[in-house]
Amino acid sequence: MTDQTMAGRTVLVTGASDGIGAETARVLAQRGATVLVTGRSRDKLRPVAEAVGTEPLVADFARLDDVRRLAGQVADRAGTLDVLMNNAGGTFSPSRTTHDGHEPNFQVNHLAPFLLTNLLRPTLAAAGRSLVVNTSSIGNLMGKVVLDDLDYEHRKAREFPAYGTGKLMNILFTRGIADRWADDGITSAAVHPGPVGSSFGRDSRIVGLLYRTPLARFATISVPDGAAPLVALAERGPDPEVNGRYFSRFHVDGRENRQASDQALIDGLWERSAALVGIG
Repeated sequence: MTDQTMAGRTVLVTGASDGIGAETARVLAQRGATVLVTGRSRDKLRPVAEAVGTEPLVADFARLDDVRRLAGQVADRAGTLDVLMNNAGGTFSPSRTTHDGHEPNFQVNHLAPFLLTNLLRPTLAAAGRSLVVNTSSIGNLMGKVVLDDLDYEHRKAREFPAYGTGKLMNILFTRGIADRWADDGITSAAVHPGPVGSSFGRDSRIVGLLYRTPLARFATISVPDGAAPLVALAERGPDPEVNGRYFSRFHVDGRENRQASDQALIDGLWERSAALVGIG
């Protein structure tokens, strides 16, 4: 008999079309959670939604209006939200800006989940105690946040450093939630799932060479193994011990960017992101 560790809890998983997002959604549903799923590909998302017993919520994080619509759909379907898994993301060529005019690694990896989470704050708070999990990466070590140039208007954006900066922003955002939303009972954690052999980086030729070649199997882990740390955090729930922490798989990791604990950056990134997406 399946262990119903998530019974009675409602979860939203973003980036659930495939990879660790899809696997996380399936496992949490098997463990009793009511699971909502979103992704940008309706064709890929539909079988995942069917497997977890819900309907696909299609949204492209390169369009902030899609994120706003998604937040409304989630709020309509779920009076409360116990766990928000901000898993959508990837690495993208900076040469093409998003529909909203932003550098894509910045928008898809940070700005869109920042907006979604803020819009869902009332739904998370309504649960009494809830958890936000942000999928980060060891790539945060390559990142550098420049508050006065978040969109690379005054410096050249390069794909891997821009991706790493987005993953660093995931940690800064996690700590911003911990600082600001404790009175709402909202806890946050960031996690590096490991080098997963999935469709990660499908928009990047370079990442494709690294992750999807015959040699990659020696350096990557399976999708179920990659999803396991996300599932473990969801099961753990709003434990104060995880609040504001960055995990490397199952363990609190000291290998994080030096900027990740800079309070001026935590606050500055929040304030500038809020202004860019038009929220108070």
